[in-house]
Amino acid sequence: MAAGTVGAWWTGRLSVFWRAQIVGWGLFFLVDLLNRLLTYRSVKVALGITLLITPCLVVLSAGMRRVYTSRAFNNRLTPHSIALIGVLSIGAAAIVITIVFVFRRAFGWEIPFWGPLEEVVVPWIHYSLALAGWSLCYFWIHAEMAEQAEHQHAVRAEAEALRLELEELRLQLDPHFLFNALNGVAEEIPEHPSAALAMLRNLTAYLRNSLDGINHPIVTVDTEVEGLSAYLGVQKARFGDRLRTRIHVEHAAGGRRIASFLLQPLIENAVKYGRRDDGLDVHIDIRAAGDALHIQIENTGTLDEGAGSRRRRPGIGLENVRRRLDLHYPGRHAFTLGDSGNKVVAKLTLEGEPCSGS
Repeated sequence: MAAGTVGAWWTGRLSVFWRAQIVGWGLFFLVDLLNRLLTYRSVKVALGITLLITPCLVVLSAGMRRVYTSRAFNNRLTPHSIALIGVLSIGAAAIVITIVFVFRRAFGWEIPFWGPLEEVVVPWIHYSLALAGWSLCYFWIHAEMAEQAEHQHAVRAEAEALRLELEELRLQLDPHFLFNALNGVAEEIPEHPSAALAMLRNLTAYLRNSLDGINHPIVTVDTEVEGLSAYLGVQKARFGDRLRTRIHVEHAAGGRRIASFLLQPLIENAVKYGRRDDGLDVHIDIRAAGDALHIQIENTGTLDEGAGSRRRRPGIGLENVRRRLDLHYPGRHAFTLGDSGNKVVAKLTLEGEPCSGS
């Protein structure tokens, strides 16, 4: 319990500066004590002077830090501030030497084989260098911490920008899909009211899935496939037997994580632009290999079915997919769209975990 209390006090109550002070001057205490033992050849004298000097150095360095944070320095190391560091270090060392000199005279502590000049000049130089070194370390550590803080701020800003862009891209899909789905319902109501009703029910299931995942930019493959199945249910109610679908998800791939609604624009394009002369086949195949997902979406038709084909203008769907791939899988994805016989094939390779933007 005592160790836990000390640990909590050390990490919770003490600032980084004071933790560094304690550790740094504690190590200096040990080195200075050893040096003084060799000089005075007396444990009592060496320990007494070292115990006197170390708190003085802690207090003086804390005072120097207040100067360094003032407008004269503003925590910046410049030629002017380096000169001031020299002056402050020499002055603070003079205070330490004065205190030691008074105590040495009061207790009669003499340094063997040293003259009066050596007793003053050598320690003065020693502590001037120690305090100057402390000052340079302070500016170096402060600069490192400032750089880290700036980097963390930039990372947070980038993550927030990524999150907002992903949210914008994600929200583009719902109005885009709803427009097409409701337009399809309107077309079916006059002649096929039962089909329109089935479409609305499937649309409700799709929207429920969409709303459940709106705050989850990353979902499992199984969850993504549920949304695709709901979407295809809407379209099957519209087209009936003219639309034939098959979804195969390898067992190892079902639990993998994927960007939500990443595949829905590709399925929508397959249904919207696929050839339906003899019925439209849409096949989805998702497999796992190592840390990568391999996804293939096929539909009957071709990419180039005439100069006036709608295939040449797929709308925001493919642009949305490409942009989200760049954001979720930067440098870790491959996306191709091409013809294979009388089929249009979209292939996706997704490596590693998707970035969530949060």
